[in-house]
Amino acid sequence: MSSAPAPPPAAPQPPTEIKLYSHSTLFYWWPVWLLGLILGGLTMLSGEYMVIIPPGGEARRQFQVQTPEGKLEPREGVLLKPVPFDKDHLRKHLPPNADEDDLRKDPELRLHSTSRKAYGGIFATVLLLVIFITNVPLRGMWSVLIIVMIIMLSVIFALAGLWDKILTTVKALDIRLSAGGYFFIALGLLGLWFFAFFFFDRQVYITFVPGAFKVSLEIGAGEKQYDTMGMTIEKERSDLFRHWILGLGSGDLIVRTSGADRHEFRLNNVLFINHKLKMIEEMQRVRQGRPTRSSGVTSSRAPVPASP
Repeated sequence: MSSAPAPPPAAPQPPTEIKLYSHSTLFYWWPVWLLGLILGGLTMLSGEYMVIIPPGGEARRQFQVQTPEGKLEPREGVLLKPVPFDKDHLRKHLPPNADEDDLRKDPELRLHSTSRKAYGGIFATVLLLVIFITNVPLRGMWSVLIIVMIIMLSVIFALAGLWDKILTTVKALDIRLSAGGYFFIALGLLGLWFFAFFFFDRQVYITFVPGAFKVSLEIGAGEKQYDTMGMTIEKERSDLFRHWILGLGSGDLIVRTSGADRHEFRLNNVLFINHKLKMIEEMQRVRQGRPTRSSGVTSSRAPVPASP
């Protein structure tokens, strides 16, 4: 006996509410705190320390040190000059030397550091790039010009033989942070990032529901509702470095209402903007009983009418 065919699975229903948040530019600083945590961890795992030497210290490869067995062995180290007995003598001891109690104990190795000076250079470079990208808009042709300029300068430097001189100069640059320095910057920035992302940024949003959308563009302000009839949506995603590289597919959104009393609302730095706009269009299509087809609501730099 043949069994009846199973009914086709029900099509997934679109959400009945879609909320878009406007994020501050602090969101784009995630590479700084992430890199700081990584470099801080690597610095701790190196097992090396940084020692602060007072003025007048002498470093040598061949200090003759007497062992407990009475033998002389060559050792590397730093030898301090004799400390004069005056009121300023605390400054000429190895730290910690904040008071007399410190001088009665042997110095401790507290500053976790590493012999890899590239860590500090990488961290400083990423920090400067993030500061530049988040504060200087590079939209449209500016992004292309910057990339072309970098390529052209690289080729010119290579043909002129300047890269060897530049790399030699960079190697002479020595930027070092202790593990505590990395962790302090990274954890402090991470705390601010979490506060902004999960609390502060969530006070500015636009909520789309079938046939309408609600707006709250001021912290502590109430919501205002508008009809989607004649609404247009413009998507700006022209900043290559900010939207694509640091924003992981973010973009700026402009929503305009129609009618005699027109309004324009702007949300900056909306994450996953393409996916969310497709969801909004699908929600409006299902409400009007239209068949599902490819999205056509969103645009880049040019508004396209949404659901009529």
